[in-house]
Amino acid sequence: MSRREAKRPAAGLPAGLDAPVFAEPWQAEAFAMTVALHDKGLFSWSEWADALSAEVKKPDAAADGHDYYEHWLAALETLLASKGLAAKPDVDAMARAWERAAHATPHGKPILLENDPRAAN
Repeated sequence: MSRREAKRPAAGLPAGLDAPVFAEPWQAEAFAMTVALHDKGLFSWSEWADALSAEVKKPDAAADGHDYYEHWLAALETLLASKGLAAKPDVDAMARAWERAAHATPHGKPILLENDPRAAN
């Protein structure tokens, strides 16, 4: 198969299936975390489906679905909090720490949580 043939959509597949599944890396990470946590037995798929469904049915959900993975992440956070695995304030605090670490990390260097200027040394 030539490169040009490999880049063409496969016969019979709808257009757009060759597009990336995730628009941003964090979406793939949220997806992978969900699958890994399920595989560890922390929740069932029906629990997951209920949590995600509740999020995407909220009135502020975008009609075109562009915010789907934001709802995915919210569903995961809600489910983990309801199971007593990660309280929302703890998740929020960790997200802020990673954001501070990212801002404090020189360009081109790995972002490490210990780069958070507020981290206890």
